[in-house]
Order: sequence, then C-alpha cells, then structure tokens
Amino acid sequence: MMLYLLTHSREVHKASNTGRLVAKILPEHAQVLIWQRKVLEPVLKEAIEAGNTALLYPGDDSKDCTQADAFDNYILLDGTWQEAQKIYNKSPYLQTLPKVAINPEQTSIYNKRRNQKAQGLCTAECVVALLKSNQEVELAEQLQAEFESFLKL
Repeated sequence: MMLYLLTHSREVHKASNTGRLVAKILPEHAQVLIWQRKVLEPVLKEAIEAGNTALLYPGDDSKDCTQADAFDNYILLDGTWQEAQKIYNKSPYLQTLPKVAINPEQTSIYNKRRNQKAQGLCTAECVVALLKSNQEVELAEQLQAEFESFLKL
C-alpha cells in the first residue's frame, strides 16, 4: 500500500504538520507531494492512471474505509480543512477518483491546532485508520506510538 500525501505548500514547514511524521515513520509506504494547482506530479499521475487508487475524502459518495475494497494507493490531502477543500475543488483529477472516508469511533487527540472540525482527524490519525482497515496493524501501532510522542513535544 502506498500513501500519497498531497500537501498544501503552507503546510510544508509547519511544526504542527503530521504528514511529515507519516513520511518519516513509513518511508516505504508514504510520499509527500507538494500540491501545485496546474501541475500534476508524474508519480501521482502514474498511480491514478494505473487504477486501484482512492482519495481519502469525506462526502456523500464516499465509502467507509472499513467497508470499501482495499486499494493499492491512497491519496490524502494534507493541510487544514480549508486547504484540503481548496486542493479538492481546484483539482478535477481528484474528483473522478473513488472516495473513501473514515468514520472515527473516537474524537481526535490532535492538540496542536485550534478550530478543528468535529469528528475531524489529522493526517497521521487518518493514516493509522487506513492502515488498520488494510490489516497493517503493526505499522498502524508504530505510527500511533510516534504520533503520541509527537503530541508531547
């Protein structure tokens, strides 16, 4: 399973960004790609064209990740909720992908930003949930432990 973290440019150097943590802990499974409005990263284009790639994005047409078929690749929009919505709205190639969503059983423990959406998870929490839903329990536990340490900094 490969995770493409399509990251808003404002997030790249923020200490509160958990996408970088994901890429650091799971280097063989996660890649950070800086979103550009008019340029589609070649590696992302390749993954989309190959098929079996889903976008993690909540919506009426999203399937719960625990009930959806497993995909080889997942694209996660890494940024604030407003930035993620902008990326989605300005990237037609994302709108055609199958979508999966996470229906969290508990609220987020992410505490590094204010004004979070109710039932919203940060990027690291989303990846933990995706890993668990794809039976990658050991990787999920490893990332969860690192995430909890990250929150204490």
